[in-house]
Amino acid sequence: MTLIHRVVIAAFPDVDLLDVAGPAEVFALANREGGGRARYDVRLASPTRGEVRTSAGVRVVTDLGFDEVEHTIDTLIVPGAVDSLPHGPVARVEPEIVMWIRTVAPRTRRIASVCVGAHLLAAAGLLDGKTATTHWSTADQLAAEHPHVVVDPDPIFIRAGRIWTGAGISACLDLALALVAEDHGEELALQVARQLVVYLKRQGGQSQFSVPLSRPAATRRDIDELRLFVTEHLDGDLSTSALAARMCLSERHFTRVFRQETGTSAVVYVEACRVEAARRLLETTDQPLERVAATVGLGSVETLHRAFRRQLATTPGDYRNWFRITT
Repeated sequence: MTLIHRVVIAAFPDVDLLDVAGPAEVFALANREGGGRARYDVRLASPTRGEVRTSAGVRVVTDLGFDEVEHTIDTLIVPGAVDSLPHGPVARVEPEIVMWIRTVAPRTRRIASVCVGAHLLAAAGLLDGKTATTHWSTADQLAAEHPHVVVDPDPIFIRAGRIWTGAGISACLDLALALVAEDHGEELALQVARQLVVYLKRQGGQSQFSVPLSRPAATRRDIDELRLFVTEHLDGDLSTSALAARMCLSERHFTRVFRQETGTSAVVYVEACRVEAARRLLETTDQPLERVAATVGLGSVETLHRAFRRQLATTPGDYRNWFRITT
């Protein structure tokens, strides 16, 4: 007999549209691609049943009011909403939604927040003593308002027992695919990812950012152009002296300018870019470590190991075992 997973996705005014529609589409495709193995019954619930205007201005129609969600829930998906203030986005925490989450949590097998929905789980007391993530722009807010939550703003998603927290915004797809994989295996999750034309197994432990995105844009165009040059020539000479010469600056002046513009040294930045490129090769190919090291400009396996220890606190072999994409 096929197990029916009763999924409830919370929806409320100004909720992020993709965080509602994304997981719903993943579960619907799992039903279609599962050949009868998967059976997700997805319902939208809101404070009052009916139309809900999302942050995109698009309205969705919910199946249930909060008070109509009476039965045991297999999976509860909690998206979030933000208020845009002059100093940046602030996660909105509505007491009515928090109270409802507290009410249904004891009869829910698995709870997952997406994007800033983690703030609602934290307010409901579900994240105390746990490590959680959220959208990077509100991570400081989550940490300040909930000191008993260990906030890690970097991963795409984190699992802590039956509680899952995801980053924003497209990370809702990664998290939903991980839930499908947990329920029905990696092969079905891969089939769904193919239909969505997305990258499967952008695993929870991976960063929300690539190295260039994790650094602010430079005020100097030549520094941004240099950073692009670095990513395109990882196997070349990217020593500080070579980069300084490329910019026609003295090494001392270049070192000062690069740190001022990027917040780090050229040596650290180059190594981070090379490690990121090595990660992609370890995830997607079976190339031996010697070739990976040479391709990304780290030279030797020993240097590759040292860089992974510094950047990721792991080894290239262990990283490949965790994140290798198999088909």
